[in-house]
Amino acid sequence: MVRALGEDLVLFRDKMGRAGLVYPRCVHRGASLFYGRTEDRGIRCCYHGWLFDVEGRCLEQPGNPNPGIPSSVRQPVYPLQERYGLVFAYMGPPERRPLLPRYNILETLLPGEHIEADDSSIGSGGPTIVPCNWLQHFENVMDPMHVPVLHGSFSGTQFTERMNLMPDVRFEGSTDRVSSVQLRKLPSGHTHRRITEALIPTVRAVANPQSTNDGPCSLLGWVLPLDDTSFRIYSAGRVTSHGALKQIRSRFNGKPWSELTETEHQRFPGDYEAQVGQGPITFHSEEHLVSADRGVVLLRSLLKRQVDAVGRGEDPSGLVFEGASDLIELTAGTTTMAEAPTPPDDRLDRKLT
Repeated sequence: MVRALGEDLVLFRDKMGRAGLVYPRCVHRGASLFYGRTEDRGIRCCYHGWLFDVEGRCLEQPGNPNPGIPSSVRQPVYPLQERYGLVFAYMGPPERRPLLPRYNILETLLPGEHIEADDSSIGSGGPTIVPCNWLQHFENVMDPMHVPVLHGSFSGTQFTERMNLMPDVRFEGSTDRVSSVQLRKLPSGHTHRRITEALIPTVRAVANPQSTNDGPCSLLGWVLPLDDTSFRIYSAGRVTSHGALKQIRSRFNGKPWSELTETEHQRFPGDYEAQVGQGPITFHSEEHLVSADRGVVLLRSLLKRQVDAVGRGEDPSGLVFEGASDLIELTAGTTTMAEAPTPPDDRLDRKLT
């Protein structure tokens, strides 16, 4: 059983390897297909043995002397597509189903690299299921100022020493994303440039903050709202060894998050504590935003424009409906430079006005 966007659904794979995502109540008499049995051609209901394929068609009705139900009566399903080791479901209007996008950082593999997927919510700072609204995490991607405080001076170095430096930041926006360009002056005199990106609807491109190697971001995360007050993150990344994604997780007081005592959670907070501590759904009306929160403001504005567009019957930005799926180019990653580029200014990016 899985939960997504407020719905409980049954995700299964038949014996032929095909994935299906079905409404849990069998259309015959309402028994839950969670207790069903997967077979070569689909999933069979435990109650009366009706067999449904991954597209919701009823293939068998054991014991029915007059087999056959109208073709219009089918087990409700959502269409699936597999990519990067993950299973993606489309849950929108069937007539507006877009092509599944591809991302440059996961399409070009270096020698010895392979794609590894993860379902444990890397980047959440805590457990797999996070009990707060998904936006409280997603907008954190556009909040680089918290890194040297929360992950540096407050709870001790959770990433690397260079990430403890307060950056100069420029935020950039477009029709499908908000980016932060962070410049940190290193003790050596070099400048460390780090770019992170938040793409609509829920994609986060954040380079491994624990790595000291420069290069393009190798990991993407899809933040999935389970409902209004919980979410989880599915990830896919380029790795050279099995299980490498698990090593990205932060340690607090020398321990993984799951091994901390309640006292240690209070003394060494991370993203989970900061975001869940805002409550199940935070109150934006009680906030007092400052200029350092420009990235959060831009991201909220971008998402609101997409919601308003869909409300008018329009499509959100970045969708492709026919032909070849466009390759989405990401610039997230890190670079160490001998000299700093032009310092970021304090303008809000005018592309989003």
